[in-house]
Amino acid sequence: MSLFRVWRNFCTATLLANISLADLTERQTPRPTGHWLSPEYKWIFEYPLPIASVKSPKQTFKAPSGADIDYYEVELKSHQKQIYPNLPPTDMTGYDGMSPGPMFIMQKGREAVIRFSNNGPSDMSVHVHGQYNRAPFDGWAADTADPGQYKDYYYPNAQNARTIWYHDHSEFTTGEHTYHGQSGFYILTDPEEQALGLPNGGHDITLSLDAKVYHANGSLNYDTNNNAGLWGDIIQVNWQPWPHHKVEPRKYRLRFLNGAVSRTFSISFTPDSRPNSKIDFHVIGSDGGLFSGPVRTNNLALSMGERYETIVDFSNYKGQNVTIYNSRGMGENADYAATDLVMRFVVGDTVTDNTNNGPVPSYLHNVPAIPANAVAEKNFAFDRVGDKWVINGVGWADIEHRILTKPKLGNVEIWTLTNGNGGGTHPVHIHLVDFQVLSRTGGRNTVLPYESAGLKDVVWLAGGETVRVVARYAPWAGLYMFHCHNLVHEDHDMLVSFNVSTLSQWGYSPNETIFIDPLTPEFRPKPIVGEDFTDAAIQKKLQWFYDSDAYKRGNLAAVYSGLDAGGGGGGGGGGSGSATATAQVRGKTRLISRTLGPQEVQRGRGKRQRGASHL
Repeated sequence: MSLFRVWRNFCTATLLANISLADLTERQTPRPTGHWLSPEYKWIFEYPLPIASVKSPKQTFKAPSGADIDYYEVELKSHQKQIYPNLPPTDMTGYDGMSPGPMFIMQKGREAVIRFSNNGPSDMSVHVHGQYNRAPFDGWAADTADPGQYKDYYYPNAQNARTIWYHDHSEFTTGEHTYHGQSGFYILTDPEEQALGLPNGGHDITLSLDAKVYHANGSLNYDTNNNAGLWGDIIQVNWQPWPHHKVEPRKYRLRFLNGAVSRTFSISFTPDSRPNSKIDFHVIGSDGGLFSGPVRTNNLALSMGERYETIVDFSNYKGQNVTIYNSRGMGENADYAATDLVMRFVVGDTVTDNTNNGPVPSYLHNVPAIPANAVAEKNFAFDRVGDKWVINGVGWADIEHRILTKPKLGNVEIWTLTNGNGGGTHPVHIHLVDFQVLSRTGGRNTVLPYESAGLKDVVWLAGGETVRVVARYAPWAGLYMFHCHNLVHEDHDMLVSFNVSTLSQWGYSPNETIFIDPLTPEFRPKPIVGEDFTDAAIQKKLQWFYDSDAYKRGNLAAVYSGLDAGGGGGGGGGGSGSATATAQVRGKTRLISRTLGPQEVQRGRGKRQRGASHL
């Protein structure tokens, strides 16, 4: 080899070795030239992805039965975060003074009490979105803690492993509060999942997708466009605009959440080496946990509140960038200069840890078959009336009418959800239950493979669509909410409730009320006073929760067995079903439900019973 070639190769190697991430980003980053609502953001892919801290329990109640309860304390408070490098920090309100809030990693079968103290500027109600909490701990929108109050939320952590999240749920202000920083991840894990050998530790990453608008001074701009929605021009992941994240050339588990107020996403992965292509990856789970087996795709669509778990293999892209792109022209989304970009993975050259880097298992989890024993089909239309978004003509402000339906505890029902005259996107979230998506007609006219592969608690209802879902209304009786997860729509006024009960009338037997009424006085927020925060006082409170046996010590098999034995499974005689029900709403008769079965549908008329006004 000539001396020149040796010198040339040496210089080339030295140059490559000294290429910094900033150099790589400078060469590879698109420079958007389109329209901005916010001040132009010029640092795309330059700043690293924030990773939320994991919250640790402050103490543990040692139960005689071994069913210990972990106790956590979280403080809601104002804080600042640097979003634009050249502008003042942005004012926010977050859990423990951070956005995203701290991440909870909970073990199945180990209950928890989280004390949320409100030292923020406005009221607070916290919803852990994705598990079956008893009604007083589910974040009922009217169960708000004022500044200077705290509330103890008692959580079961009894379901299968899943990616869930927590966020504010205060009536009429959920969107604004969440937009300003009140959300975080809540991960539930179990031995079955842990035995699968899925990527974990630093190879298991939570990614909350969001979209914001900022004023010229760097403050957040909450403009709802006449209550239609807030789509945002600044795409953020874990509250960082267009971040990068360094990965090794191996498999990663990426857990996606659409945490935006109104923007839907349709994402894909593209490597530098093939700029016009999309990388195939596996979707392994959704809202209700793991699928029975992986679903292969090269595109993932998420509406607000939806979660999907994926396995992405970077092994073929050593030394390259892999960019997540977002499709333009999604429904009523407004597209801006850089809303087609999400984040970038900077793939290294070597693997330092091959732990849990094997093939994706072909079997993951037992997903129950779609139940065939539905006893009722109910219809809910999501419409816009004037400046209000409503469900069957009713909104949250209509206190006397907002309980729309009463499933019998344990029954299986099919709900037909229709996007009515208001258009727009309505991701429908039903509290308490996991459901399965049966069909979608109109609009996209199909159920995507990863939508039907597992259990869900949010379903994307786009313009012109009708979606049918099936769920068993269990394991608890009580008042729960369902609503649009476009949080602008929810706040104006697309939020209603349903009453799961074993009773034939609207109301409750005396021994049933403590966990059924979400405003039960014993569980309401209380003033923050020092004596309530002593170790002795906390242990006494945890003993009280333990003695209440709210979650049957996690023995859900016995709960469901009891429901089945009592005819609550939906497969019993006709007495457990519901006849055709209608509701008189503002002078119009609306069909709500009909009995299912081979017999002719029974038809009836009558006004819907009213719920208690304080609910």
